[in-house]
Amino acid sequence: MALKGDNVGLSFYAFFANKNDDPDLLMEAATWWIETHKLDHFEKALKIKAMILAGN
Repeated sequence: MALKGDNVGLSFYAFFANKNDDPDLLMEAATWWIETHKLDHFEKALKIKAMILAGN
């Protein structure tokens, strides 16, 4: 966000390396992102940051 600004998009895949070396953690992130919060594949990074800081 510091380099690209507040409008930059983010996917839950951004939290992982480009390989599936921790499938349980990947599924936990996917569940939080897709099932729990009904987020689109890409969301504004600022929105995700605010949700995490708020403890959602």
